[in-house]
Amino acid sequence: MREYLEIEGGYSLSGEIVVSGAKNAVLPALAATLLAPGRYRFTNWPRLRDLCTMLELLGHLGARVEVRGEVLEVDTSTVEGMEAPYELVRRMRASILVLGPLVARFGRARVAMPGGCPIGKRPVDFHLRGLERLGARITLEHGYILTRADEGLRGAEIVFDFPSVTATENLMMAAVLARGRTEIHNAAREPEVVFLGEMLRAMGARIEGLGTDHLIIHGRNELSPPPAPLSIIPDRIEAGTYLMLPGLIPAEITLVGAEAAHLETPIARLREAGLEIEVEGNRIHARAGGRLRPLRLATAPYPGFPTDLQAQIMALLTRAQGLSFITENLFEKRFQHVFELRRMGADIEVDERTAVIRGPVMLQGAEVEATDLRASACLVLAALSAEGITRIYGLEHLDRGYEGMEKKLRALGARIERKRYEGPASFGPCGPGSGG
Repeated sequence: MREYLEIEGGYSLSGEIVVSGAKNAVLPALAATLLAPGRYRFTNWPRLRDLCTMLELLGHLGARVEVRGEVLEVDTSTVEGMEAPYELVRRMRASILVLGPLVARFGRARVAMPGGCPIGKRPVDFHLRGLERLGARITLEHGYILTRADEGLRGAEIVFDFPSVTATENLMMAAVLARGRTEIHNAAREPEVVFLGEMLRAMGARIEGLGTDHLIIHGRNELSPPPAPLSIIPDRIEAGTYLMLPGLIPAEITLVGAEAAHLETPIARLREAGLEIEVEGNRIHARAGGRLRPLRLATAPYPGFPTDLQAQIMALLTRAQGLSFITENLFEKRFQHVFELRRMGADIEVDERTAVIRGPVMLQGAEVEATDLRASACLVLAALSAEGITRIYGLEHLDRGYEGMEKKLRALGARIERKRYEGPASFGPCGPGSGG
């Protein structure tokens, strides 16, 4: 049995949404537990399909996982395995994050080439070249990355051509156990990278420059688990997704537990489009401010406009008065949602990496397919504003990154329901309906 969302659009929404812990923060944090044996505790962790995949991978490597109330506990004292099999890695690109910790701790690893959302090439070259700079020997064999550092890793200078988030995280985790000093130039600055760095510091690592593009890491002989539980930072992409609701339909919402400092650029662009957004501590209030204005924007690494919100703001801009332009600078295949929005009546033209959106358009309910994680959220937003009923298939993508989206939207007054139908199974380890 497969599942789909059925959404009847056009209803006004109001109320509060509690922001979940960040998917892109908890996954590298879980990978970091491989660096040192012991017991790790996490709070504010999101119940997501990708988290289940990472936990299953840790279990395959020998870790023990328990949930005690609201605390997720991972014990890596018994980790002995050094292979991440294709069966698990193919489900989620972030699985590549175990490569650095395994090599740093055990001196070798065998990790399948990663899968994930089909949004572009996203090569792992940065990871591999960086590990080679740290002294690892790498061979590619039968779809696997074989990495060895028999004499341990050593500090080095690493320069990225592009500030890759996962490469920065992977090499930062490898470098904390390398001999000597490592410098990473043009490092990613995302809040999730900073969170990982703060976790590593709590484990005893010496890292300078967190939040900048120049990291200096002084390797240590060993680390230990943080003494206190770690609270996962709020998911800025989930928060940014819900902030767009008042631009699509009559809505007045409050995000609870959000971190506005992580959303400065999206908030600025939404205000430019005409939304009224106010910040009070960890609460963000959003409502419509009149006619929606068109935008011209381009995705960029943090602190620029995030590629993970590009699809969602495209749905919003179908309601803007005039021409909007979105240039996608990070992933060459991240306009696949355009075809589904067109099925709903959107007027969008794509010229290479730039989409031109003509509005305002009254979207119409239709049957659509989510092609990747953020495209699924885009279609939910579009369906809420559309005339009639929309059915969204491909929920395995949505469940990877949004915790209980339909429950949160129903609490605001949305007409949204998860239903099942006969079809080819495509579920991960969490089973059907895990995201609902």
